[in-house]
Amino acid sequence: MLNWLRRLMVGRYGGDQLNNAFLVLCLLLVVLNWLTRWRIFMLFGLALLLLCYFRMFSRNIQARYAENQKFLKFWGPLSAKFRNKSAQFQDRKFHKYLKCPSCKATLRVPRGKGKIHVTCPKCRHQFTTKS
Repeated sequence: MLNWLRRLMVGRYGGDQLNNAFLVLCLLLVVLNWLTRWRIFMLFGLALLLLCYFRMFSRNIQARYAENQKFLKFWGPLSAKFRNKSAQFQDRKFHKYLKCPSCKATLRVPRGKGKIHVTCPKCRHQFTTKS
């Protein structure tokens, strides 16, 4: 049963992160259509789904790879920022995050130590803050 699918996908691009983003966006548009009953959301969702299938079954692997790399170049910094903020939120009990007044680098200091002197490891600027 699975062999016919493997043979079908030989020489084709398959799935990647851009396709996953298209599928998530398609699902969001379908939910918006369900909530608002505006058909435009369903049409855009269907167009995204067709584009996703086109990319999956495409034999032009270099072009699809280049599209995915452009998407990752855009999406990488956004997802890294989200991961950093999420890690800071989970660590909020034990550490305080602050910005260096000189170079704006994010610094992590322990909570509950009172007034402390902080030296930025990036620019060596020293300042005093309450933790």
